[in-house]
Amino acid sequence: MNQKPMVSIIMPVYKVEEYVGKSIESIQQQTFQDWELWAVDDGTPDNSGKICDEYAKKDPRIHVIHKENGGAPSARNMAMKQAGGKYFYFMDSDDWAEPTMLEYMVAQAEAHDLQLVVTGFYIDTYYTDTEKYTQVQKVESKVFASQQEFRREAYRLFDKNLLYTPWNKLFLASYLKENELYFPTTFWDDFPFCLSVVRNVERVAVMENAYYHFLRKRAESETAKYNPRMYEKREEEHQWMLELYRHWNIQDEASTEMISRRYVERLIGCIENLTNRKCELPAKEKKAQIKQMINAQQCRTALKYMKPQSTMMKMMLVPIKMRSGFLTYCEGCAISKVKSGNTKLFAKLKAER
Repeated sequence: MNQKPMVSIIMPVYKVEEYVGKSIESIQQQTFQDWELWAVDDGTPDNSGKICDEYAKKDPRIHVIHKENGGAPSARNMAMKQAGGKYFYFMDSDDWAEPTMLEYMVAQAEAHDLQLVVTGFYIDTYYTDTEKYTQVQKVESKVFASQQEFRREAYRLFDKNLLYTPWNKLFLASYLKENELYFPTTFWDDFPFCLSVVRNVERVAVMENAYYHFLRKRAESETAKYNPRMYEKREEEHQWMLELYRHWNIQDEASTEMISRRYVERLIGCIENLTNRKCELPAKEKKAQIKQMINAQQCRTALKYMKPQSTMMKMMLVPIKMRSGFLTYCEGCAISKVKSGNTKLFAKLKAER
């Protein structure tokens, strides 16, 4: 009889033929070898699926599913229903992992009977084909003694972007399955999935070690596109955060400040989304939308409670606090110019905001 693997790695695959080989090899090179990999070809039009097939021919631990295009959520959910590991690990097919990642995550989960292990990660922003700016996201290691302690300190993890994405986490598969926690079929599905996981989770640890390399490189990636729905989605996400903290009954100053600052930082991203060169709206319409954003009640409330972490952020808030649509538009144009003209500088300024 085939023994079930300890870890099932789930990877949606779509238009990543230049990257998926390195992703798979970073799993094959793990010091922890008791795993299976489910690569789900989500109707990709390039050779990504064929590349996965070639790896599967040489490694029986690799399984490839070919399906019609339905988006990353449907790909992950399909694999979750077939995977047999005690733990689930979700990986993006254009990123890669350090070789000791699974070993240390599994060891932590097993030692403390955890439902969720969270680790640090790297953001590698490439400004040439070979040169990159690397940002490390992490907090100090801790095994939370109780559900309430995790909830009280979750703001520290949210503040470092550690609770938004699935690929810096190891999940107890039975916890996900018993609570029917799957990826919602929505745009930007990572965040609502992770919120559903942490909502009632009880046994959690965070590790300060960073293992996963999130790459900002592809021009066609979601983070590089103009998105006409960005503001709508950020508003929706903000409501999800507020609802989560109401559910947790956490209303302390530190958590409130984090939620408020998070909102404003993402609002600035929405402003830049409108002013970048890929947005074809007339300038008049851009200014009108920006004026509406900065005058919205949720913006004024967030400005009241947030505490800027840098001089740069204090300066960026000036036109927003003034409610000046024109000056905020000009600021957005300046950010867009740096973003498109100097990727390295933009990544550094964003990391230090």
